[in-house]
Amino acid sequence: MADSKSKQSTRSSNVGGPGHGPGHGQGLVEKPKNFWGTARRLMSYMSDRIFGLILVLIFAITSVIFQIRTPKILGKATTEIFTGVMKGQSQQKAGFNLSHLPINFDKIIHIIIIVGLMYLTAAVFSFLQQWLMTLISQRTVYKLRRNMKRKMRVVPIRYYDTHSNGDIMSRAVNDMDNIANVLQQSLTQAVTSTVTFIGTLWMMMTISWKLSLIALITIPLSLVIVGIVAPKSQKYFASQQKSLGLMNNQVEENYSGLQVLKSFNKEQDTIDAFEKQNKVYYQSAWKAQFVSGVIMPLMMFLNNIGYVFVAIIGGISVANGNITLGNVQAFLQYTNQFSQPISQLANLLNTIQTTVASAERVFEVLDEEEMKDTSTDTPVKQTSNLLEMDHVKFGYDNEELLMKDYNLTVKPGQQVAIVGPTGAGKTTIINLLERFYDVKGGAILLNGQDTRNMDREALRSHFAMVLQDSWLFTGSIYDNIKYGREAATKEEVMDAAKAAHVDEFVRKLPDGYDTVLNEDASNISQGQRQLVTIARAFVADPEILILDEATSSVDTRTEVQIQHAMSQLLKNRTSFVVAHRLSTIQNADNIIVMNHGSIVETGTHDGLLKKGGFYADLYNSQFTEGISYS
Repeated sequence: MADSKSKQSTRSSNVGGPGHGPGHGQGLVEKPKNFWGTARRLMSYMSDRIFGLILVLIFAITSVIFQIRTPKILGKATTEIFTGVMKGQSQQKAGFNLSHLPINFDKIIHIIIIVGLMYLTAAVFSFLQQWLMTLISQRTVYKLRRNMKRKMRVVPIRYYDTHSNGDIMSRAVNDMDNIANVLQQSLTQAVTSTVTFIGTLWMMMTISWKLSLIALITIPLSLVIVGIVAPKSQKYFASQQKSLGLMNNQVEENYSGLQVLKSFNKEQDTIDAFEKQNKVYYQSAWKAQFVSGVIMPLMMFLNNIGYVFVAIIGGISVANGNITLGNVQAFLQYTNQFSQPISQLANLLNTIQTTVASAERVFEVLDEEEMKDTSTDTPVKQTSNLLEMDHVKFGYDNEELLMKDYNLTVKPGQQVAIVGPTGAGKTTIINLLERFYDVKGGAILLNGQDTRNMDREALRSHFAMVLQDSWLFTGSIYDNIKYGREAATKEEVMDAAKAAHVDEFVRKLPDGYDTVLNEDASNISQGQRQLVTIARAFVADPEILILDEATSSVDTRTEVQIQHAMSQLLKNRTSFVVAHRLSTIQNADNIIVMNHGSIVETGTHDGLLKKGGFYADLYNSQFTEGISYS
């Protein structure tokens, strides 16, 4: 129980799998619980750039105004040509011999130049608003990321114990990217679409209110189409994203466990399972794409119907002299533009809702309770003991207390072993020593000082850990060793590498200490990874060493090297050893025996065997049944 809690944070999980938002395969993001509250909070992150936002709005509105003005101005050129043609035809009928039509080309060229300048101006303002909005949105998300990174440093360990790595990474990466993309694109698009709709409608009304009414008839029909089709499309897209996330998780799982899969001859079963999931994804994907693709043809169909009626009635109006040809041409252009903002705004509603949901997930992290610096009035105690557990009481959250009144004294140089079956709670003690969790009663003293009165970083500088699950980052072997103490000299790093038997295999590598370890350090063996972590502990030169033996899955020669390196590391050093093989801790100064999360026995090896209790049963079972507890 306690083991699983403490080790969960070190395990990797599929990023953004099902139920974790937009992770692997961009999983489905739930609807926000508090839309307006979250939206206002997100906007508050942009409050220090209010002047820039005002400029963005001004640039966007100006760009749209120039764009929607041009069709009517361009229509004047058409009217000028039409007037010249009609005038020429009248003169020819009156008997005049014309060498060319009386068209004022100077005026037409002047109109074309004005239109060209207006389009250019609209493009410049559009570029400026997009450039400025990009800066604002990226800066906003930069601030969000920085705050989240700071928050992840100060949340208690239990947050990592109760949240999967995939969910945390999904919030930090995918949700952030979602917010950035929408802030950059959707806000300005919402403004431009609204201004385009209002501006286009206004320009249409200035040309002919009768034709405008004909064009407006298509709006309710468009809204009906969007209202019916869009929710269905959203449902199918949700199914598509969920299926894609499941399929990606399946693929990642299969490739990470490829050797096991092959050894059990499960290739065909895996292929069949993939085919089944792939078919589910295919069915949901084509439905999503088909239904979403239906919106635009339907909108175009309605738009074309309106276009036809406007063209017919406009043509009749031109023939009757009620409207100029150029204005009808401009009106037809406006009719084409009229339905686009409606579709864009309908799509934006869903996009913005998804973005607010992403922001809500990020804010949930930012609102998490932080670690508390709970100092006590316990005076510093003069003692020869390096570490003491004085009447300690502890339990996870609201669960039953695992330690009710535990006492332990550790003198400098002593070795304390922690043993028990899998899940017994051995790592709980480590969590308390390093203040990943604080005690519920009593105190833990280091050199006579209550550890709750010490800064966590200062406290942890006294410790170094060598765990069974060796963790190495992507980087050179040299940097991974030096990670134990950044101030270490090259000579100290090399001495540590030799003491941990790392130097022996590193010098055989083509790039030596500059060899870059990949993401999971799989380009060196498991035993070699363990030796590197021991070298890292050598460099750290800790006062107290926490050791989780890790020789159960390596070859005999490497096991001997690891055991030798560990024994060197343990010399004249206080240590806590989480023991797997009880034969290795017979000489420990104190043995803590745990079961079901609680401490059941404490004593020396010989003393515990004489008691004939739980430890004696564990010890004897390893030899009679060959069981190794971990």
